[in-house]
Amino acid sequence: MYIISVYPCNKMKELNINEIQKILPQRYPFLLIDKIVEIEPGQRVVAIKNVSNTEGFFPGHFPGKPVMPGALIIEAMAQASIVVYWSKYKDELAKIPDYYLVSVKVDFQKPVYPGDSLLIESKALKIIPKAGFVEVSARVDGAIVSKGQATFAIQR
Repeated sequence: MYIISVYPCNKMKELNINEIQKILPQRYPFLLIDKIVEIEPGQRVVAIKNVSNTEGFFPGHFPGKPVMPGALIIEAMAQASIVVYWSKYKDELAKIPDYYLVSVKVDFQKPVYPGDSLLIESKALKIIPKAGFVEVSARVDGAIVSKGQATFAIQR
């Protein structure tokens, strides 16, 4: 598959955790994107979150049957969505903008367990300088675990 890069060489370049930290303000333990594997500037991002059994939320969610909280799956999808925004406006941004999740409607279809690799996709419905409207999904082993739409606001 050929993907247009956000980089001048027009070759696909994955973003590793160090590059992601230059885009997103979150840090451990709240940075929920490990790698960006596909970017179509201003249109689409595919990210990976490797769900480790050492995640701090598993002992309490739930004891004896650990499941990744839905709110954190939503947060991972929101973080991937900000990378879509960044890929469109990165040349215009003097700094990482503040962003806020304004609304989200997500359906959950399957639980996410320790050891799963969460493939997160965010597709732009509309990206404008002060907001973004996206369609989001998360998959494990090709099966949809959650999907929906989100809106975020940007404060530059």
